[in-house]
Amino acid sequence: MTSEPRTPDEFIALEDEYGAHNYHPLDVIITRAEGVWVWDTEGRKYLDFLAAYSAVNQGHCHPKIRAAAEEQMRQVTLTSRAFRNDRLPLLYRKLHEMTGMDVALPMNTGAEAVETALKAARKWGEKVKGIAAGEQEIVVCRDNFHGRTITIISASSEAQYRDGFGPYTPGFVIVEYGDSEAIAAAVTPNTCAVMIEPIQGEAGIRIPPEGYLEAVESVCRENNALFILDEIQSGLGRTGKLFAYQHENVSPDGLIVGKALSGGYYPVAAFLARREIMDVFTPGDHGSTFGGNPLGSAIAMAALEVIEEENLADRSAELGAWFLDRLRTIENPHIVEIRGRGLWIGLELDEPARPYCEALQEEGLLCKETHENVIRFAPPLVITQDELAWAFERIEKVLGG
Repeated sequence: MTSEPRTPDEFIALEDEYGAHNYHPLDVIITRAEGVWVWDTEGRKYLDFLAAYSAVNQGHCHPKIRAAAEEQMRQVTLTSRAFRNDRLPLLYRKLHEMTGMDVALPMNTGAEAVETALKAARKWGEKVKGIAAGEQEIVVCRDNFHGRTITIISASSEAQYRDGFGPYTPGFVIVEYGDSEAIAAAVTPNTCAVMIEPIQGEAGIRIPPEGYLEAVESVCRENNALFILDEIQSGLGRTGKLFAYQHENVSPDGLIVGKALSGGYYPVAAFLARREIMDVFTPGDHGSTFGGNPLGSAIAMAALEVIEEENLADRSAELGAWFLDRLRTIENPHIVEIRGRGLWIGLELDEPARPYCEALQEEGLLCKETHENVIRFAPPLVITQDELAWAFERIEKVLGG
């Protein structure tokens, strides 16, 4: 009989033996979670300062979302889109009410939603704008992160994301992030869309200059190109607004959402757009067996209601400003910059960040490096000021000591 693993080393050995080595996680074995706290297999408690890359903005195992999931599991979980269900229309309406976007197309993961946006933009470019078939171009930004599919990594400038995975999908033009003039110079009559992150997350919480989004939107309007924003990480309260683009006065043609759309219970994502764009899809053009299923729809409805009812965007704005001020009091010659918006903060170092993350783990605080030299702080938005103060004490000890 195969023995069950008991110690952290046994769990790690089992994962290393039978799992693909495509991640380099911290060696903490989480077995339980509630709110902003998680516990490992040995009963040690940690404050989660990553929030599953912003997928659990509502906190781990939120009781309202759990109740919605449990209730729907007793009714029906999957019908496929061959039939209608009574949960998806309610999610459509909720998304429209919260975002103002005309139409939604539900998928499962963020990468699928990005693929949906790319397909919509290309088909719109050919069928509506009149670009010759196969000549459509989409402008994206250097250091972006939109996902991991072959087509999406074709739009990436990150060497590791692309290494060995060619041939790549053509049709992408990559320009510097934060430079609207670079986007203007890259746009041609074949440009069907510009797709950007309002704030670059995986690049290290990079915030563009004020007015950048407005300038990019103007370029799109002047050139009849779609203005598409990827808010998978930055959206749903993370930056102190419901969506990060709302820090400026812009109106995107398309919006990509995911992660916190389900509060961490189930993969739910969506591409939202103006009706003119989404109407390029006809039955059979695009789809997903699980996308829009009743279980995911019920969970997403509850997740969105929690964001509204608990004022998570406002909490993020207030607590993020308070926390950012305190982080900037830390004296460490290796700190290059501390930048953030809401409870989404990047602390950039001139040396590797992982040793600091490992030291913080020993102090009971879980966070993760990105781009090797940036520590990302992104706790669940339900965190309290006292809990943030507790976290700051540990961060100050590790980085300032």
